[in-house]
Amino acid sequence: MIERSPWLDRTCHAILIIAAVLTCIPLYYAVVAGSLTTEAAQKVPLPLVPGGAFLENADAVWNRIGFGRLLMNSLIVALGIAAGKLAISLLSAFAITYFRFRFRGAAFWLIFLSLMLPVEVRIVPTFEAMTDVLMPLRILVQWSGISWLVEAMTGWRLEISANWSLLNSYSGLIFPLMASATATFLFRQFFLTIPDELCDAARIDGASPLRFFWSILLPLSRPNLAALGIIFFLFGWNQYLWPLLFTTEPTMTTVVVGIKQLVPHGDSIPAWNLTMNAAVLAMLPPVAVVLLLQRWFVKGLIESGK
Repeated sequence: MIERSPWLDRTCHAILIIAAVLTCIPLYYAVVAGSLTTEAAQKVPLPLVPGGAFLENADAVWNRIGFGRLLMNSLIVALGIAAGKLAISLLSAFAITYFRFRFRGAAFWLIFLSLMLPVEVRIVPTFEAMTDVLMPLRILVQWSGISWLVEAMTGWRLEISANWSLLNSYSGLIFPLMASATATFLFRQFFLTIPDELCDAARIDGASPLRFFWSILLPLSRPNLAALGIIFFLFGWNQYLWPLLFTTEPTMTTVVVGIKQLVPHGDSIPAWNLTMNAAVLAMLPPVAVVLLLQRWFVKGLIESGK
C-alpha cells in the first residue's frame, strides 16, 4: 500500500516548479532578446518585457541567411536519421532475437560495444569514407589480387579511379548517423518480453519471418517507435559537428550551423537580437514534434520500462 503524505506532495511539487522555472528562464530571455531592436538588445541588463520587433527580426533572419532552406535541410536530415535509425535497429534486433545463427551473441555485443565509439571519435575516418565512397572497393581489389588476374588473362589492368563523394549531400549527412546501438538494445529487450506462443502461432499459420515481423512485432512496437522516433528526431535536428565539417556550401548546411553565421564577430554590429530570434525559430519545429507526440512519447517510455 502506498501512503500519500501532503507534506511530501507539496515538497515534490515545489521542486518541480523551481526546476521548471530555472529551465524556462534562458528560453524566456531568448524570446525577449529576439523581439528587441539592435540598440535595445545592447543594453545591460536586458528588458524583462518582450519588444515588438520579433516579426521584423524574423524577416531579417529569413532573408539574410536563407533560413527557410536551412530549416528544410534540418527537417530532411532529422527525418532521415530518425527513419534510418528505427529501420536498422528494428531489423537488427529482430534478427538477433528470433534467428539462430553462429556468433549471434558476439554480434550483439559488438553492436553494443559500438556505444563506446561516438561520432567525435570516428569523425576523421567517417569523413574520408563519405568523401571517397569507392575507397573500400579499391582496397578490396588491391588486396584480393583481382587486378593482377585480370591483367594476366586479358592484358588490361583493372583500376578503379573514379571518385564518388557524398560531400554537400543529404546522403552524406544522414548515412553516418543512422546506426544506433541503443535502439537495437531497447528493441531486443522489448522483443524478449513478447510470448513465444505468438511466434509459434505465426509459424503454424504459415507466416514467413517478415510477415511475423510486419503483422505482429511492428504493431506491438508502435509506442517504442514513437518514443525513440522523437528522441532520434531531436538528435538529428541538434547535430552540429558533423554538418559543420561535412558541408562547404551554405545552402546545404543545417539550421543549427546556420545560426553561427549570425553571431557577431570582429567589427560587425553586435546584432544579438537576430541571433536569439534565429535560435527561437530553430526551436519551434522540435518543440512542435514533442508537443504533438507527447502522449505517445510518455506511453513508449512507460511501456519500455516494464
